[in-house]
This record gives sequence, C-alpha cells and structure tokens, in this order.
Amino acid sequence: MKIIGLIGGISWVSTADYYRLINQGINKQLGGLEFAECLIYSFNYGDIKRNNDSNDWDKTFQMLSKAALHLQDSGASAIILCANTMHNIADRLQAVIQIPLIHIATVTAAAIEKSGCRKVALLGTKFTMELDFFRSKLFAGGIEVLIPGEEDRAFIHQTIFDELGKGIVTAETKARYLTIIRELIAKGADSVILGCTELPLVVLPEDVNVPLFDTTQLHAQAAIDFALG
Repeated sequence: MKIIGLIGGISWVSTADYYRLINQGINKQLGGLEFAECLIYSFNYGDIKRNNDSNDWDKTFQMLSKAALHLQDSGASAIILCANTMHNIADRLQAVIQIPLIHIATVTAAAIEKSGCRKVALLGTKFTMELDFFRSKLFAGGIEVLIPGEEDRAFIHQTIFDELGKGIVTAETKARYLTIIRELIAKGADSVILGCTELPLVVLPEDVNVPLFDTTQLHAQAAIDFALG
C-alpha cells in the first residue's frame, strides 16, 4: 500500500472527513483491520484565511510547499490538498515536488464526463467560483460551468468561512443554498458541483433532483485508488 500525504487544517472539519473516507474506503476493499497508511500536515486555518484576505498566494504557496516537501521526505507517495481553494497553487506545487499531486478538479471533471452531464453549477469559495484553476479543468473536458450571481457568491464565501469551516450548519443557511441551486438549475444546470470540501455538510444528495458531485468524496476515492493501485 502506498502512503498518502494529506495537507489539511483547511479546514480541520473537512480534513477529518478525508481521513474517515480514505480509511473506510481502504477497509471496504481490504477488510479485516486493514486501513490507510497516511501522513497528515495540518495547518492553522487562521493563517491560511489571513493570506486569503490579503490575496497573498505566494505566502500560501511557501507554506504548502514546505508541507508537501516534508510529507514527501517522510515517505508519502502522493499529495492530497484537503481543500478545493488551495488548488489555486496546485500546479506550482506540483512543479517543486517529485511525487504526484492528485488534483481535485481533474478528478471531478473525469467523474462529470463519465456521467454524461455537460452543464454544471459550481459552488465553492469565491476563489473556486471566480478563478480559472478549477473551471479550466472542466472546460478542457467540454463541460459548461454556471456560477451564482455576485450577491450569492458573497453569501456562499462568507458562510464557508464563518459557519461551515467551524462545523456550524443552520436551517437558514441550508435554505439559502438550496434556493441558489434551484435558480441555477432553472438556468439550465444539469448537475451541481460541491466545490468546497465543507459543502457536503449543508447540501445532501436528497436535497436536489440533479446529480450532485461531492468533490471531497471524489478526491478521497482517488486517494484510495492510488494507494491500492
């Protein structure tokens, strides 16, 4: 079994989900007391948030590259960034390490292509919704992307950091998310990407009547496949 290096703490809530999903997936295939071999480098989310607020991606890159090199030197065979937003620097990070970085958007795009869906609603932080690092992987597969309007994007971004990243889910926030999703479906979206690793806390498959692509689950499965491949 290959050792997976997880870069987490962004947030700890979703990092715990990655750890659980990867271990459950390994055990489902191997049985008994067989579980994942993994290393976790967990950041203080406040440091990452301060970088985000000042748009200082260079500082974030320095922090994550140090973590990735530490995991590589400690025996990891691949790197998983346990957050969609951090993939804004994934290509830069891949260039400084000698092991694969399993890209969450590449994994998600492959699952969407396989499903036959072609026009997806993308929810996530404002970085994931507005920048190219995620959407470009979808465009490369001929997938059209719809994102919420500016006010809704601001609401999603704010609640990810102020609520979901702390493990807080309220009925009011859930209702607003579902309204946003219904509006995007009305505009032609045939599926929805939960493009933030905290979003599965608030939006469940039974909440919508179109396919839901949970990037956390897809990314964790890719880590499982790599570990056992």
